[in-house]
Amino acid sequence: MSPRSPKGELIADRYRIEDRLGSGGMSSVFRATDTILERTVAVKILAEHLSDDERFVARFRREALAVAKLVHPNIVQVYDTGIDAGRHYIVMEYVRGRSGAQILQAQGKIDPETTVEIGVQACAGLDYAHRHGIIHRDVKPGNLMIIGGPAGSGGDMSVKLADFGIARASEQTRITQVGSVVGTAAYLAPEQAGGEEATPASDVYSLGVVLYQFLTGRLPYEGASLAELAVRQQSEQPLQPSSYNQDVPEAVGDAVLVALDSDPSRRFAAAGELADALRRGLSGESPAGTAATRILGDDAPTAPTRHLPRTRTQRRPQRRPAPPREQRPAPQRRRGRASSFARNALIVISILLLAAAVAAIVALAASGGGNKIDLDQVVKHNVNDQIDALKQVVEDNTK
Repeated sequence: MSPRSPKGELIADRYRIEDRLGSGGMSSVFRATDTILERTVAVKILAEHLSDDERFVARFRREALAVAKLVHPNIVQVYDTGIDAGRHYIVMEYVRGRSGAQILQAQGKIDPETTVEIGVQACAGLDYAHRHGIIHRDVKPGNLMIIGGPAGSGGDMSVKLADFGIARASEQTRITQVGSVVGTAAYLAPEQAGGEEATPASDVYSLGVVLYQFLTGRLPYEGASLAELAVRQQSEQPLQPSSYNQDVPEAVGDAVLVALDSDPSRRFAAAGELADALRRGLSGESPAGTAATRILGDDAPTAPTRHLPRTRTQRRPQRRPAPPREQRPAPQRRRGRASSFARNALIVISILLLAAAVAAIVALAASGGGNKIDLDQVVKHNVNDQIDALKQVVEDNTK
């Protein structure tokens, strides 16, 4: 059966095709009815010209095997997969809503509160998949299905990640060859564009691009080729989203900019951390005070500082030159030494005066022997008086 199957044709004698929902380079998606369970489903059929390509068929089937293990409210559920007369198909949950790409086309951009809610729910789905060893690898507006909210159907908004078309279990052998990339170039992380292995941080980057586009109506980087895009990612820094949309809280923009860091190690370590930063951003709390603190380090600059253009550098404050030696004030300790010298000189003089007084007393006592003066008592009393006087002089000059 061709992906352009007419309405009413059955796949695997069970899924009746109703109408086409969309198509891409690899496959086409149809709305269909499960005639056994009597429910509406979405059926993805591999493009006919790719059915003989073993590499594409393996990728297509790997999607079903990987995503079928994921059961989460923010991920489109896979119900069934198989081959029917050479036709490779996947049966998925049918989502009644619009994609982020459709909403952007209709509105141009999305308000910050709604963008944050979309981001938080998308992060929940990504975080769940990452913890199960699966990388989406193709996060873009077209793969975010939004029910309610800006989609216009009213009620609570629900977001579902769709089309893990190139997702794979992280421990399995990679599908693409080194140097090749899959997905929409504008949303690829720099490491993916360079042909490196995708990681959870790659999905965080891609979601950051989506959120930036939701907030501003434009992409953070644009290029006519992967090479030009890669150069801009490494040499340029996107402006704060609030530069294009004043309604965007700067702290929300900071969170998005951390997700867009070209260095995977400096992004949020997990999608859940990006969700936390987005929530806090609505209340005005910068990510540099939350999840990004661990990324940047306790002594690192805040997120807004880090996201200055890379061509700018912060100049260190210049030290004031020291005055010439002859103009420098004399050290304080020199005055202390002068005072100490004066005190010591006074003490020496006092000791000399004491010695002279004692000598005079002794001479006087010796010359007055006929008056029966007790020499010992005279010397004792007078010397003691002089010693007491000397002590008082020393104490007065050492305070």
